[in-house]
Amino acid sequence: MAAWNALLVITGLLLIALVGEAYFRLTRPFIDTRIPSQFVDGVGLILEPNAELRLAEWNEDNFVVSRANSLGFLGREPVSAEHAAAGCHIAFIGDSYVEAREVPIADKFHARLEEMAARELPHLGITTQAYGILDTGQINQLPFYDEYARRLNPKLVMLVFFLNDFMNNSPALHALSHGADPDRMKFMTAQRDANGDMALRPPDAEYERFLLPRLPKSWHESTQDRLDKVSYFAKWMNEKNIWIYRNYSPQIAAWANMIAERPCCSSLPDGWQISWYRNTIGAPFREERLPPFLEEALEYTAFGIEQFKRRADRDGAKLAILAATRYMGRQGDPQFDRLSAIAEARDIPVISHYDYMVSQGYNHWDGRWRYDFHWNATGHQSAAEAVLEWLKENQHVCD
Repeated sequence: MAAWNALLVITGLLLIALVGEAYFRLTRPFIDTRIPSQFVDGVGLILEPNAELRLAEWNEDNFVVSRANSLGFLGREPVSAEHAAAGCHIAFIGDSYVEAREVPIADKFHARLEEMAARELPHLGITTQAYGILDTGQINQLPFYDEYARRLNPKLVMLVFFLNDFMNNSPALHALSHGADPDRMKFMTAQRDANGDMALRPPDAEYERFLLPRLPKSWHESTQDRLDKVSYFAKWMNEKNIWIYRNYSPQIAAWANMIAERPCCSSLPDGWQISWYRNTIGAPFREERLPPFLEEALEYTAFGIEQFKRRADRDGAKLAILAATRYMGRQGDPQFDRLSAIAEARDIPVISHYDYMVSQGYNHWDGRWRYDFHWNATGHQSAAEAVLEWLKENQHVCD
């Protein structure tokens, strides 16, 4: 009897697996995310020009196919230099909020802004171009301006700033979140020289050879990784945390110990809390008091923004910052005030996306994906509206 019951259970589980696999293969277009990338000397790791990208967000039931442009960014082809010069060209530079893999290119905020400005500010002749790559801060993004955006002589350069940019500007924290060598990074970084002054360091084409060692995976994790590549049903179970739960804290803690041994990063253990990684590394920048290595991250951020300011001044462009979403907040929120203090010291205006959403009755949760911090189409629309309203009041930036 026991053997018969066991056979029935096994048969039932196999039937559920077969039905589940058939259902998800019929209702999901593909199983994996594919982001073809290439390393460009002096720039770092960007997208492969003209390559097809596929984003599979199983938690959101969101599957997007898009194509990189000829420069290696996920957006429209650049306008001609003549077209840009004839009006007010705006270059948006940022991380995953500008790259915006989660929505079709036509729904991205810079494209929506250009469409709305053509109706509401036609005399300005606004054109836009976006240069965004996942997991970058302002220091990492400097080559995006130097090598690409500058070619079109933008009248306005707008940095899109999210909470984790504080972290990405710090070589120690950036390396920690990616398991990278802080001295051999895939993006431009900055480090202090012998005199304590910050200096830019170009991206290293051989960064992969110097990645920090990973802890061995458990049998369950290794099995899940193999199943994720072939089984739609197993992939769905994993994304819903039905199959296994992955705990990344031991890996982050191990990397933190390795990185703290470097001369650049010896202050890392002072005030370190592994619990920050259960949400986002940007979270501690909301605290009133920061440990030394987070204060240093603010100094790196100020350095990166200062570098952009110098470039804009040199090229006759205006510089502004869009503080993205509720997670940057408004005046009175520590993270927003920290960014504002850096910007105000350099006479750089900061637009609060969150302030605009509140003023227009937007619900913050309606502007982002349920399981993902990034903007959905509503988030992109509200960001475009926030910039448009600012442009209406600051049309001089197009002079």
